[in-house]
Amino acid sequence: MKYESLPIVVAFLGLATAAPTPVAKNVIAFSIPAMMRREVPQEHSHNRFLDGVRVNLNINNPNQIEDPVFGLLGDAAAAAGAGKITNLDCLHQATADQAFTNAKAAGNVTGQVDALMYAALERNTGKVGLASAACTETAVNPEIQAVQQHQDPASPNAAAINKAIVLALAQQINAVGGDPQEALLSGTFKPGNLDDDTGKGNTCDVENDPVGCIISQNLLVDDATAAEISAAVANMPVATSAAGSAASPTPSSVAASGTAACPAAAPVTTAPASSATPAATAASAAPAASGAAAQTFTGTLGGAAPPVTSSAGDRPFTVNGDTFVNLAAALQRSCSIQNNACADAANAGKLPGTTVGDCNTQETACNAAASA
Repeated sequence: MKYESLPIVVAFLGLATAAPTPVAKNVIAFSIPAMMRREVPQEHSHNRFLDGVRVNLNINNPNQIEDPVFGLLGDAAAAAGAGKITNLDCLHQATADQAFTNAKAAGNVTGQVDALMYAALERNTGKVGLASAACTETAVNPEIQAVQQHQDPASPNAAAINKAIVLALAQQINAVGGDPQEALLSGTFKPGNLDDDTGKGNTCDVENDPVGCIISQNLLVDDATAAEISAAVANMPVATSAAGSAASPTPSSVAASGTAACPAAAPVTTAPASSATPAATAASAAPAASGAAAQTFTGTLGGAAPPVTSSAGDRPFTVNGDTFVNLAAALQRSCSIQNNACADAANAGKLPGTTVGDCNTQETACNAAASA
């Protein structure tokens, strides 16, 4: 186990001070150490999704939840930012649920996916190998209700449990029009040593990493294969709303960089139709008929986005072998693949002067171009 101070906002403690220090918005101040024992996984390890949830939660936050990070902490620390939520085992779910509600009302597919991803993240527990308690309340949104939080990878049967969680998450992401392969990014670390009395396990926790240190440091362990994800969502219907039209903005620390490097994306190409009577619905119409003009992004930072091809069938759009019901989801997948390749290259030092934030900015521009 590891001793760590509770992340409590100083104002919450009500301590009198002669000259209080201003605290920046969305930054958690650390109080005079109040020591507790807990397993230390990753409240900031998946920052990309916390940032997205934070933006959407703040649109309408009736329960006055301080910040999404509190939902990933143990009960004692979570209480400092729980707002009106009294069942701390459900703070994680309640945060995801409200963010999803707000994103859904705004037609923001990216925000809905962020909320689903956040709902699946591992929550801190008392020691290495200890599973977290499940929320016993019912979420407002059935999509959130269908997603459970990852468990400590060293806990009993964790591999099977976490695999089931990621497959269920992929199905919900697919249902709202997102890229189901993104579900793999909700995973956790390699199992820690049960005899490790530091409680740290194989973790990281870098607050100022905009993507999340588990991703940028290549510490993520996949719970399933890409093929298993594809099989889990095969023949599932997906939403037809355009993705990315209200995408969560990148953190301010990186939003200003990289925009000049992303002028465009890969064109949509149309494969020969196998039938003389292609589907006529707007959701599955071939890009040659109506969607080609909407695909104008051709940015090449880290490589071009893979092309979207179309043909006849129930899932007519294909990106790198993955099929989609509607063009919007396919375009989002193309942008996501480009972003992942860019981030990998940036982290490997193959793109001098380029940061992962630049790649994220390009992905935002790619999604915006797809929905224009």
